[in-house]
Amino acid sequence: MNVKKQALGRGLSALLALPENEEVNNIESASSIVGAIASLPIHQIEANPFQPRTDFEKDALNELAQSIKHQGIIQPITVRKIGHDKYQLISGERRLRALKIAGLDEIPAYIRIATDAQMLEMALVENIQRENLNSIEVALSYQALIDECKLTQEQLSEKVGKNRSTITNYLRLLKLPAEVQLDIRDDKISMGHARALISVEDIDKQLYLLRLIVEKDLSVREVEKMVRFINNPDEKSKKQVKSLPQTYETSKKHLSHFFSTDVEIKRSKGGKGSIVIPFTSDKEFERITSIIKK
Repeated sequence: MNVKKQALGRGLSALLALPENEEVNNIESASSIVGAIASLPIHQIEANPFQPRTDFEKDALNELAQSIKHQGIIQPITVRKIGHDKYQLISGERRLRALKIAGLDEIPAYIRIATDAQMLEMALVENIQRENLNSIEVALSYQALIDECKLTQEQLSEKVGKNRSTITNYLRLLKLPAEVQLDIRDDKISMGHARALISVEDIDKQLYLLRLIVEKDLSVREVEKMVRFINNPDEKSKKQVKSLPQTYETSKKHLSHFFSTDVEIKRSKGGKGSIVIPFTSDKEFERITSIIKK
């Protein structure tokens, strides 16, 4: 996902390139505007180049637009002044988009002067607090704050109110292959699945497990079990050889061959136990039960 990171870098460069002879802190009459809430024409507000959200649901925006038509904007957006009648959005892009859909021309905004680093920090921190960012967007936002604002993980933890271990877990997602990151972003797999995949060092094995998760709708616990077996392939067989008598091992091989699947036999020291016949789909379940009924 390096493309996204580079895009953030280009956005910062563009942000630094203010119009010639227009210094933010010397804008005429800025003192009478900054710090106040004013109604601003929408065409004077530029987009936020550091917006970590990449997906805005159309239905939700339309619902918000209808609400704005009837009730107005309850919470002003936040912008910074960058020139004469020019502002840049810090937070509130969803409200701004909905207002455009509603066909309105002005929006209440809290105006402030902010440095480029402050603007980036405020935009990212404000968005991180939202619950509807996906895990990859959160991870990219954390990484952008660390890279662009020169923060340590400890400092970032204090700013966003999250445990350092939580931040570390998100940042580790960016080390996964792009295919895995895309499926996290698209909600095809959960962060729990992703954290299990991180424990597998081989990329090909990670991608193999990814396909199994998506195709067979595996639970996090099932994936964790598979990861343990991949990382310690001899552990399971050693335990079974040690705990099962030879007659059970022989029966297990016969049953596995009979049902064409890996049958498991569990036995306690007292002789109690169970025979487990796994299946991976409804079709395979029907195949196994038809064998049992014969």
